[in-house]
Amino acid sequence: MKKNDKTAQMSIQVHESEVAIKRLREVNVPAFLDRWGPENVIQVYDPELGMRGVLVIDNTCLGPGKGGIRISPTVTPFEVFRLARAMTWKCALAGIPFGGAKSGIQVDPFKVDKIKMIKAFAKLITPYVPEKYIAAPDMNVGEKEIEAFVKTVGDLQGATGKPERLGGIPHELGTTGFGVGVALETSLKIISQKIGLPENLSEVRVAIQGFGNVGIGIAKYLAKKGATVIAINDMWGCIYDKDGIDIEAADKYSYATSEKQSIKNFEDARVIPRDDILKVDCDVFIPCACGDVLTLETAPYLKAKLVVEGANNSVTPDAEYMLFKKGTIVVPDFLANAGGVIGSYAEYKGMTIEEAFSLIESKIIANTKFVIRGYAESGCIPRKIAKELAEKRIIRAMKKGTSWAESQKNYGK
Repeated sequence: MKKNDKTAQMSIQVHESEVAIKRLREVNVPAFLDRWGPENVIQVYDPELGMRGVLVIDNTCLGPGKGGIRISPTVTPFEVFRLARAMTWKCALAGIPFGGAKSGIQVDPFKVDKIKMIKAFAKLITPYVPEKYIAAPDMNVGEKEIEAFVKTVGDLQGATGKPERLGGIPHELGTTGFGVGVALETSLKIISQKIGLPENLSEVRVAIQGFGNVGIGIAKYLAKKGATVIAINDMWGCIYDKDGIDIEAADKYSYATSEKQSIKNFEDARVIPRDDILKVDCDVFIPCACGDVLTLETAPYLKAKLVVEGANNSVTPDAEYMLFKKGTIVVPDFLANAGGVIGSYAEYKGMTIEEAFSLIESKIIANTKFVIRGYAESGCIPRKIAKELAEKRIIRAMKKGTSWAESQKNYGK
């Protein structure tokens, strides 16, 4: 064998080894156990449908684990664990009596009957619902799928984000996007001068990555406030207009499930490559789709001074630290996108839609002020401030052995 052939073969073997290690890490549950959890990792399988699902119940010291169901071909136990842990921090920071959990079904949502998949998954995890797990919508799961879920488990309290006719507050009403908007607006009022941005949303240029439930929600919020949304992307493409995109007209391309329905077909803006949204000259970047969008490789392209995480885990820790060092501030996911779970709590308590939005606004304003003022006064990265507050609440509950009933009485204190 020639030297070049041997070198090529060794390179292939090293790559295959790295891939194998990565895959092992994604399914090796003991590798991500720590003092906080997870308490349960349940993997289920329906051989007839080929449904592979996983439920991670991370920490329930404040109440039953709360978190959405996502359907994606990339779902792994480690990914679901990371999302469940984000929910642990999110619920604690929001001051609501829920713990952290998440679930996922590993399949391409555009190639299967999602309702059948949800029903099969619900049937297999029913013993955990709702005492230890309360579901909700997430990526590729909406109110129709949630309706199928609660009917299968036989308990309307088994999930939130249900249709209104079932007493629900659907996430399609924009609860998460609304909360992201409140976090952005509150942050600008506190640190606009410090980071060199206008204080008023009407003077801010925004790029939105992802145009599903969260993306369209924040886009509508920004349009109402007079902000200029200059770029939007989805799975298939990106549109750009330096003078601003008409959100009302673009709305018909939200929730796209195929390239034919994609935002790239919007005719009143220039189409650019999907991932070029990271290179757009904007003031604020809002990732609203999948995780790990901003990494050490992609974050250097970013021109925004402020990132507000509409999606969970959209910025890797290394990338966030790099951005922080160069003066770009990240409003962390478990603070900024808590509108969905706060709205879920309102639904769980039987509140009206109006009461839910009021609760979202008040809680996110209060928490954003605490975190962003803490950054402005101490120079400490916002995520650290937010996480320390969440940890403090969880530690207190763990030490006291706080029951669900007690946490209901004392939530938010």
